Amino acid sequence: MQPTTNKLSRGGANPQKGNNGEESYDIVVFCHLRWDFVYQRPQHIISRLAHDNKILLIEEPWHREGEGSRMQKISDNLHILQPNAHSIEEIATILPQYIGKTIATGWFYSAAFVPLLSYFDFGTTVYDCMDELSLFKGAPERLIEQEKYLVSNADIVFTGGKSLYESKAQLHGNVHCFPSSVDQAHFEKALNGIALPGDISSIPSPVVGYFGVIDERIDLELLRATALLKPDVSFVMIGPLAKIGEHDLPRLGNIYYLGMKDYKELPGYLKAFSIAMMPFALNDATKYISPTKTLEYMAAGKPIISTAIKDVVRDYSDVVKIVATPEEFSIYIDQAITNSPDSIMKYDYNEILRNTSWDSTVSKMKQLLVETAAL
Repeated sequence: MQPTTNKLSRGGANPQKGNNGEESYDIVVFCHLRWDFVYQRPQHIISRLAHDNKILLIEEPWHREGEGSRMQKISDNLHILQPNAHSIEEIATILPQYIGKTIATGWFYSAAFVPLLSYFDFGTTVYDCMDELSLFKGAPERLIEQEKYLVSNADIVFTGGKSLYESKAQLHGNVHCFPSSVDQAHFEKALNGIALPGDISSIPSPVVGYFGVIDERIDLELLRATALLKPDVSFVMIGPLAKIGEHDLPRLGNIYYLGMKDYKELPGYLKAFSIAMMPFALNDATKYISPTKTLEYMAAGKPIISTAIKDVVRDYSDVVKIVATPEEFSIYIDQAITNSPDSIMKYDYNEILRNTSWDSTVSKMKQLLVETAAL
């Protein structure tokens, strides 16, 4: 760790220009997810860190012939750089236009950015591991070696779930588990009188719904087979496709794909759900996930049906119904709709929600960073 001042310990950012005219930032974030993609862990955490730190978030390269790199200003303290480059290595040639080399904190969401470690002089290097990206479809083989390098050079590692923690704690001496949290005030809007969005208001009830990325982590065959068993139930999928195509989606009259929605709109869609579902496949890509939507569904007071994701089973099996087959899925849909004595749950999520918030998570992260920077 370098003796660079870390503004996280001072509780305030004072944006200034550097010696060469570039912006002076407190934190540089390297993220494999586009900021304007599905609003999830990076957006929740980084937007809160930006309350009192000047932050530049650098996305993966996006080559566009004849164009320059794009800088998006989310707020005075949060800027997003979309580098027009062929590779992550090439990003280093772009950076002098925007930022100096001496930065208090480097924050990595993907080990693919490790070629830029040598460009910067970080006071503290953070690896916030939200997924086991090397197990995702299409992941480059070198990502495993890049992660080993990142872990060995990180001063502190955060993980997005308990299964990830158990994996990374074997590799580093300063690992801390921060599972998915929730913006309860946002999602509990589904409990009040907000209007239903037009494209879901016309879909017949009952609605079994999902929102999030639709990719290789979704058990599309489970969805198809359950929809066949329950022709009078509407199955609604909200979110963008990633790494799969339209031709991969099951097409039945009672399955609806509404596309990607803005984070601000989600409570309205969630209000329309009779049941919230997490029909994840059990494969390498889901081995370590801790779905953020579990708590978001809870904040809206919805009964939840999920496949046996390890962290969901471990933490929430007393309030989330776990299914393995279309037949089980069908049975628990009936029970939730009729609210029978054997229903999914008592819908008492209050204790869980009291112990999980993004504000609390970020506050604890900041304290750990201050302690790490002082070592």
